[in-house]
Amino acid sequence: MASVVCTLRDHQDDINWCAFSAKLLATCSGDKTLRIYNAEDFSELPFSPLKGHGYSVHCCCFSPCGQLLVSCSTDATAVVWSTVTGDIEAVLEHPGRSPVRICALSPNAAHLVSGASDGTLALWDFHSKRLTGGVRDTTMVACSFSPCSQMFMTGSTYGDLRLWDLHLNQLLAKKDAHDLGVSCCSFAPIILSNQVVQFRLASCGQDYLLLYLAGFDMVLLHTLTGQTAPVFCCAYSSDGQLLVSGSVDKSVKVYDAVKHSLGIIHVPDSLRRYVTACAFHPTSPLIATGSMDKTVNVCRLEDGRRGEERAKNHTIKRKAVAGRSKLLVADWSEGDVSEWLVEEGLQGLVDKFKANNIDGTELLSLTKETLASELGIESVGLRGKLLRKVEELKSDSMSSGVPDEFLCPITRELMREPVIAADGYSYEREAIENWIHTKNRSSPMTNLPLLTTLLTPNHTLKMAISRWKTSQ
Repeated sequence: MASVVCTLRDHQDDINWCAFSAKLLATCSGDKTLRIYNAEDFSELPFSPLKGHGYSVHCCCFSPCGQLLVSCSTDATAVVWSTVTGDIEAVLEHPGRSPVRICALSPNAAHLVSGASDGTLALWDFHSKRLTGGVRDTTMVACSFSPCSQMFMTGSTYGDLRLWDLHLNQLLAKKDAHDLGVSCCSFAPIILSNQVVQFRLASCGQDYLLLYLAGFDMVLLHTLTGQTAPVFCCAYSSDGQLLVSGSVDKSVKVYDAVKHSLGIIHVPDSLRRYVTACAFHPTSPLIATGSMDKTVNVCRLEDGRRGEERAKNHTIKRKAVAGRSKLLVADWSEGDVSEWLVEEGLQGLVDKFKANNIDGTELLSLTKETLASELGIESVGLRGKLLRKVEELKSDSMSSGVPDEFLCPITRELMREPVIAADGYSYEREAIENWIHTKNRSSPMTNLPLLTTLLTPNHTLKMAISRWKTSQ
């Protein structure tokens, strides 16, 4: 069950898509515009609506850092917008000049896919905004990247699902996955890694909502028949535990994506048209849904309240730290560390820490060995207590609102020199170099061999992290 937080009635035509970032909600419509809202109070931003497309806007998606928004339109373009200023950063003209029906960004923001009505599929290098390749298939209306960013699935009006790699080689094809066409597909943001890397995929169309297991093959797991008419849209929650779908029967349903049990989200009585768009907020128990009645509903999942309260408690604890540290422990001065020691009942260590110039970065890197040999702390119990407090500090920092994409998957600390490895993920340079040296060139995320040890600096992510730190 869910309660309606608000209903947005600003668009003048059908809602075609909606998307969340951590701080924003974006919607697009047949009225040629995109609208951007604050995800806390759902007030519209001053520079909204965004006007740059000549015809209906079909799809939109945020970059992982939330600083950029991509949209595509019948006018045969994909437009990259700044979510800070509302300005157009780039206009990408689709090959063949055919209406662009779908666009999708890879989770690592390295690639953008756009699919058009004439069946052309275009792959772009998102950093340079340059076209890297294209193929012709059938009219594409659905697309989703795998969580590893190395593959993407497309769905067509013919009902087929196709899996592609970044060289536009077709890896898998599921013919007639939906009888009368695919309307949407979505990878769960988790990797099911055992002996073989596998992914969970949801797709919907004129028949039902289907769940697949994709690896070397696509296996149908479940057919979800909770809705009585064609299903237009589906989306996973950021942890992959929940799945939401919207239908021609005017209903929105949320599923336990693991157990496949069904729950129904009640929409307001004023909703009288098809549900065409749905999206989960990445961190809060919120769902946005769009309809042909020109409205967007934001609903709060009631079962998420306890989780939200836990998040608030983390925030309260973090604010006590943030008053002196601007949130990031790595930015603490030596004085900040001394204050923290006193608050944690470790005031006896203040002089030792001052004498050794221990700041936030040094604090996070302390080990039992350095405490004993370099700081001269002989008490085993005191060393253990201090290290437990440091681990709690790291945990609090990680749950304090730092965007997950800014954290190194290996160390779970804020990245300073992010690089992209061959598996498509971004890591802190020192961490991945040490990993490659000790783990025989395996991917920390997929456990598969890395095809190359070449590491590419992720300048876009580094700038995004810098902007985020400045804003705190």
